[in-house]
Amino acid sequence: MTNQNKLRTFFFLLSIIVVGTACSLPRVVSLNSDQPTDVPSAVVQEVPTTLPPQSSQTVIVPEYAALEGSLEALYEQYSPGVVSLQYTSAEGSGQGTGFVIDKEGHIVTNYHVASGIDQLEVHFSSGLKVYGQVIGSDMDSDLAVIKVDVDPDELVPLTLGDSNLIKVGQTVVAIGNPYGLSGTMTVGVVSARGRVLDSMRQTAAGTYYSSGDTIQTDALINPGNSGGPLLNLNGEVIGVNRAIQTAGLSTSGDAINTGIGFAISSNIVRKVVPSLIEKGSYAYPYLGMTSYSSMSLAMIEVLELPQSTGAYVSSVVQGGPADVAGIRGGTVQSSVQGLFKGGDLIIAVDGQPIKDFSELMSYMVVNKNPGETITFTVIRNGQTLDVDVLLGYRE
Repeated sequence: MTNQNKLRTFFFLLSIIVVGTACSLPRVVSLNSDQPTDVPSAVVQEVPTTLPPQSSQTVIVPEYAALEGSLEALYEQYSPGVVSLQYTSAEGSGQGTGFVIDKEGHIVTNYHVASGIDQLEVHFSSGLKVYGQVIGSDMDSDLAVIKVDVDPDELVPLTLGDSNLIKVGQTVVAIGNPYGLSGTMTVGVVSARGRVLDSMRQTAAGTYYSSGDTIQTDALINPGNSGGPLLNLNGEVIGVNRAIQTAGLSTSGDAINTGIGFAISSNIVRKVVPSLIEKGSYAYPYLGMTSYSSMSLAMIEVLELPQSTGAYVSSVVQGGPADVAGIRGGTVQSSVQGLFKGGDLIIAVDGQPIKDFSELMSYMVVNKNPGETITFTVIRNGQTLDVDVLLGYRE
């Protein structure tokens, strides 16, 4: 398949920015845009010309009827804890979503919704509208906290669930403010766990840090859903909606939503938000190394790796925590230009085997803090050894 027949995939942040009277999407952030994704040809099946006889009765499957009832009850009970956000900034006006987490008036949303704004309105489902103040934000996790001064009776806090317990295929619900349509609910499933996206923070080299432990879902989310909750059927927040994957732009200039959405895991929220409330910021652990999000068999063969699982260290930042600890990046030019052999292959973190870099990042951001030690089991020159790395701070 030629490059002309390949689609490049992009990630859109989910707030809406309105400049003047025109409605536009935020800046496009490309993820692995130098590696287009092949799109398989459609499979065509012949449809029988003779249809089976139709039943004269409508059959209601009990499981679906029960699910419908639970969804109605879930929305009625928990949607009052979701708020619509309207803001103005130097770029114009915009919209997003947030949700209440306590009776003290703290509301969680995304960093990319709350950063750099001049004025923020918080709209409750009851019709109450108040101004809010951003009291803390973190670009690495893409989280922020807003404070409102309202009667506690107006606040319906949502409970954080344990994102470590979610399963692929589990039903989830998104409630938010897509395109300004407040109180919109969509339903889907957890499509995958432990995805890694780009952080909002750039490195000194102009690249982006990684943001791990991200949930992938097919619950339909769109611009304006940013900062809204992803709920399980118990009404617990298991993620904060952050971005969607798109297949470029339509002829009208709108993003083409692929139906793939991403949410920050609730266990990241549980770590970051208390610090945002108390200090206004959060210190993210720093390794100072790069790895590939995925590797083909061809890459594995060129790099002469002994196995297909693990996180290959392509490079380390000089003087960074990984470098100081003795972790090695690739330094020997392979037969493929720009692909360097000789780096460590990390196969376990604190004794837990990992399949790839995504699992390494998800483990570190959930379980570790700056100043703590993380132990990597690596394969180097055919030998297996443990290396202790003292984690630093992202700057």
